[in-house]
Amino acid sequence: MKKINHNYYSMTRITYVLLLAVLLSNIQESRAQLNPLSAQYYSNQYLINPSFAGFNSGLKLNGAYRKLWNNVPGSPLIQNLTADYGFEKVGIGLNVNNESAGLQRQTRVMGSYAYHLPLAAENQQLHFGLSLGFMTQRLENSDINGDPNDPMVGQYNDRKTYLDGDFGIAYTSERLNIQASVPNLKSILKKDEVKLADVATFFTAVSYRFKLSDGTEGMDVEPKIAFRGVKGFDNIWDAGAQLSIANQQVFFMGMYHSTENATFGLG
Repeated sequence: MKKINHNYYSMTRITYVLLLAVLLSNIQESRAQLNPLSAQYYSNQYLINPSFAGFNSGLKLNGAYRKLWNNVPGSPLIQNLTADYGFEKVGIGLNVNNESAGLQRQTRVMGSYAYHLPLAAENQQLHFGLSLGFMTQRLENSDINGDPNDPMVGQYNDRKTYLDGDFGIAYTSERLNIQASVPNLKSILKKDEVKLADVATFFTAVSYRFKLSDGTEGMDVEPKIAFRGVKGFDNIWDAGAQLSIANQQVFFMGMYHSTENATFGLG
């Protein structure tokens, strides 16, 4: 398997990603899944697809933090930490995610296993990944303006920590990336008495990388189209591109979402 990391990178690599999210136009929703972390599109595809765990050899750490509308009480907050390690044809990973929006709090911890199957020349591979772990969800009683003893609140908070999982597949080559994943398997396999919206149900994406120049100042651009589902909402499409400069050491990305939002990132 051809290594994507450059020679001056060690096998153990720590990647620091600076993410800048900008929401445009008529913003009407504060749902986290409607506006996911921008890193899932390019710099950390393991966020949305477990088949990318250990995609590159060695250790990779990523952290992300996003808080929208600081002056608005209960505004959405996402904190995420991923660690994945690739060796030979195997990848393992850990994905820890903490979200809050309004009264709702959610913590999700997933362990992942991926297998990367070489196919032919041009670094063509098939990737299969599965994540298993647990999730907790609750409503913050101290933030409730009404009756905190409402039976629905108690029913929601009395739910136990439960097992959850994700499944993903992908095909990659030197330039082409085709992928699909099914997150939150528990929401598909078992129906809750308390039905929740804002749960990701599927994710698909296709991208192709065009080489613009070679050498130490090499540049390339990778357009991407994604189509995803969120429970309780119309399916969403995303379209954008990432520009890489300095031989893939600096990245600029932008994505437009059919929710009439746009996301920009620098890494």
